[in-house]
Amino acid sequence: MIMSLRALAAKPAAFLAPAAVMLAAVTVYPILYVLWLSLQRHSLIAGPASFVGFDNFARLIGDGRFWNALANTVYFTALSVAGELMLGLVIALLLAHAFRGYGTMRAITLLPWAIPTVVAARMWEWMYNGDFGVINYLLGTDVNWLGSPVWAIHAAIAMDIWKSTPFVALLLLAGRLAIATDLYQAARLDGAGPWALFRYVTLPLLRPLIFIVLIFRTIDAFRVFDAIYVLTGGGPANTTETVSIYAYKVLFQGLEFGYGSALAAAVFVCVAAITAVYVWLLRRSLA
Repeated sequence: MIMSLRALAAKPAAFLAPAAVMLAAVTVYPILYVLWLSLQRHSLIAGPASFVGFDNFARLIGDGRFWNALANTVYFTALSVAGELMLGLVIALLLAHAFRGYGTMRAITLLPWAIPTVVAARMWEWMYNGDFGVINYLLGTDVNWLGSPVWAIHAAIAMDIWKSTPFVALLLLAGRLAIATDLYQAARLDGAGPWALFRYVTLPLLRPLIFIVLIFRTIDAFRVFDAIYVLTGGGPANTTETVSIYAYKVLFQGLEFGYGSALAAAVFVCVAAITAVYVWLLRRSLA
């Protein structure tokens, strides 16, 4: 018995194999099947499926609506992730110090993250309502937040920042609390003030975790679907339509499985490229 356990311990692959098989079944196979569908003209309303090679991707390159959706996605991702990182870092630094009601404040901070995205989006939709919404009431304005091409995308960004900032703050708080207090004491003895402590102690030691947070949040924001779909459905006039929402409409409303799969493959390629860039930057920062 002892010998068999030692034999297994000497072969980590034996432990990883079940998880690898499960991952292949629920992830690798669907990805490969989507890639195969993207090479076909497959529509429930246009006859039997046929292999067309890269015709769907050629159509995608010339599709103005796709490029508009991609621009909306990049804009949404850039602003929401930047806002979440800045606010999350501030909240993490504030919560890193003990004060009365510390535990209660941490729990309150995490509440937005605990609310399901669809529920949070519906709640914000009511808050944005032009007739009885609380936001217009508090600001004393009469803005059609979700019906204006200018304001709709920014309203969705604000909702996403409110929803996801606690996740960023929690990870950065864990990283901040892991920094040894001796480093801060030594820096103070050398005459470092609050800004110098942040710039030369906190920020460098948090940099690897910041990259990890950016990877998670950028991937999640780039694939955004449920929040915007509930808030605006991609409108008005497609000004909030992301690539995921466009792919959903093509797949399940237009029933074009071939072209819809090509759009889904484009999202996968973009996410993979973003992740590769972040990993490369992370490795450079650690070198």
